[in-house]
Amino acid sequence: MKAHAIHKDVTPAMLVGRVLCHDVRDPVRKVAAHKGDVIDEASARTLLGLPWEELHVLEMEPGDIHEEQAGKRLAAAVVGDGVEVKGYSEGKWSLAATRRGLFRVRADALRRANALEGISVYTLFHGLPVEPGEVVARCKITPLVIAGTTIETIERLGGEVKGLVAVDGFRPFTVGAVARESLDDRQRARFEKSLRAKIDWFGARLLPIRYAGPAVSDVAKELNELHAAGVEVLIVAGASALDPLDPVFGALARVGARMDRHGAPAHPGSLLWIASWEGRPVVGMPSCGMFSEATGERVGNLELAELGHGGLLSRDSAYRFPPYRANVARGELE
Repeated sequence: MKAHAIHKDVTPAMLVGRVLCHDVRDPVRKVAAHKGDVIDEASARTLLGLPWEELHVLEMEPGDIHEEQAGKRLAAAVVGDGVEVKGYSEGKWSLAATRRGLFRVRADALRRANALEGISVYTLFHGLPVEPGEVVARCKITPLVIAGTTIETIERLGGEVKGLVAVDGFRPFTVGAVARESLDDRQRARFEKSLRAKIDWFGARLLPIRYAGPAVSDVAKELNELHAAGVEVLIVAGASALDPLDPVFGALARVGARMDRHGAPAHPGSLLWIASWEGRPVVGMPSCGMFSEATGERVGNLELAELGHGGLLSRDSAYRFPPYRANVARGELE
């Protein structure tokens, strides 16, 4: 593209096809022609009748693309599975989740795209739980005109990685839970209500919660019965995470489970632990609540280690948690 400063000694034909670089106002200061408009014959005649001294326009060269058309192609190249182009407003294209799930960012591809001149793609954090219709990213062409080769590069990049952003839907797992029988009736009711609300949000099915006695054999019995019932994810609450002789850990060893990670680099939630038992994850739920991503992906030591980046949690970081209920802050139940 080429930029030109135009004065009043031009003909309408010399303006046709050019792109306005700024708004042009009429005698009462109302915008009569908008920045980014492609000038046609009618608007060229109108422009020449307005009170301006110098007009800045862009001349599109072969292969150049106007920002709106280029932005539409950019948005289409960015979206992956579970994401759609929601709409265009004020020069930006919004991309939204089409389903409930975990937001995924192809970070390297995103970096490569944003390194190209004139390209802006900005997203939520990778790994955040999102709802259908939630805006997860926006993209914009910065200049009014961009080289077509730039858009072609991003289209190839998006094709290679199947979209720069995606949403992985949650799988409807069957979940079993074991808690220590020392919980009183009020504590049990609160625990069951909280856990069920969370499991329901993920679209999983929670079997009746079991309460185990104080012995290793008591806990092992409940685990084995849930195993026989076909649970795919096990949750254990009430263990003393800092006591290696807690009956829960003895029961895990007895049934043949392997501890993958004891302690998570996140606060609150640092006492989380996770084990594996014949391909099933066993999650130790700390008192502050469950901090897990039940999507069907394997979660082990490395996955929990990654929680350290952004693991200092507060009410200001509520966006990192699921919106369990409408009209309630993310991460809260009531």
